[in-house]
Amino acid sequence: MSNVVNVYEHPKYPNVYVVELEDGSSRLATRNLVPGRRVYGEHLYKWQGVEYREWNAYRSKLAAALVKGLQELPIKPGQRILYLGAGSGTTVSHISDIVGLSGRIYAVEFAPRVMRELVVVADERPNIIPILGDARLPKKYRAIVEAVDGIYADVAQPEQAGLVADNADMFLKDGGWLLLAIKARSIDVTAEPSEVYKREIDTLKERGFEIVDVVHLEPFDRDHAMVYARFHRKK
Repeated sequence: MSNVVNVYEHPKYPNVYVVELEDGSSRLATRNLVPGRRVYGEHLYKWQGVEYREWNAYRSKLAAALVKGLQELPIKPGQRILYLGAGSGTTVSHISDIVGLSGRIYAVEFAPRVMRELVVVADERPNIIPILGDARLPKKYRAIVEAVDGIYADVAQPEQAGLVADNADMFLKDGGWLLLAIKARSIDVTAEPSEVYKREIDTLKERGFEIVDVVHLEPFDRDHAMVYARFHRKK
């Protein structure tokens, strides 16, 4: 592996870092909350006594959105975040690095097998609270989740936007942010992705979201887009 020649904070995304390597290439990274520990086989880089974890855009849709130029990254240290469709914890772990020990991530996952892997990640990261649950039924975990600053959603369900809006009504603060990874093919395999994106975005608008940015995630994820929006509670 090529040696590190420099690490600096990303000029556009606070708390995200760029690792420059001897071979002239560079990688996105986050500062490792749990030094010495990997989550998904990612490279670890040491620079000036600090350890950074490679944030692989082929493994994380959020990293792909940053590489594709998302307008801003709304995730900040100390935030409370509801993560719908947490999977085995790849992207969750990088958000965990960013929010730090003063933050908290309520990580909802439906599949018990995947949940077991998420629990292993959460065991080492006290700011992740794993919840075995169905994102379509937010009332079931209402007793666990507090009001949150943002929602990150990556759920392979039809009606993704409606499901997210139901969770926002219950948990998201006024002015809170949403990052929604829309999987066009999991919503409607017969429709063109652009039609699916428009339909889901229209649903978000109807439910109180102001769309800030939409980026398409090719070549990292085919038929995927990341929607960044802000929530305004209806008075």
